Amino acid sequence: MRLDKYLKVSRIIKRRTVAKEVCDTGRVLVNGKAAKPSTDIKLSDIIEIQYASYSIKAEVTDISEHIGKDQAKNMYKIISGKEIE
Repeated sequence: MRLDKYLKVSRIIKRRTVAKEVCDTGRVLVNGKAAKPSTDIKLSDIIEIQYASYSIKAEVTDISEHIGKDQAKNMYKIISGKEIE
């Protein structure tokens, strides 16, 4: 699955266009490397998103094309940073 789509489906970032913009600015790392929106995400990848005042590091635990809002949090495990609401 593409990184921008994964961020949207898992609800780490609310909109796919915003996820694409964040990736394009170099603020998203996958396994320690800067990632483009088209980067392929696999299970156990580590995604790090750098916001202005904090960063979030999460491990990919599930990849699903369609998932309900209540189960979106099961797609990743927060390693460090703020809990995503």
